[in-house]
Amino acid sequence: MADTTNFSVRMDSDIKKQCELLYGELGMTLTTAINVFLRQSLRVGGLPFEVRLEQPNKETIAAMLEAERIVHDPNAKHYSDVEEALRELKR
Repeated sequence: MADTTNFSVRMDSDIKKQCELLYGELGMTLTTAINVFLRQSLRVGGLPFEVRLEQPNKETIAAMLEAERIVHDPNAKHYSDVEEALRELKR
């Protein structure tokens, strides 16, 4: 058996309970899940997932602003359902 050690982690008690339930459904303890995370971190040489802020690009921001403008424009064409909009596109 590998040499083991203990370490303490402070976390929100509700998060701990939720994770214990989640990992229990997956057939593992929180300790096992943490060990999987740490081993995967070593394997990939960092966090085993992307850590980033979700920031939309310029085109997405422009589309969001246009959609907001259309929603508030009383003169904009509105459709009652997708089929009606598609029929309009086919004209």
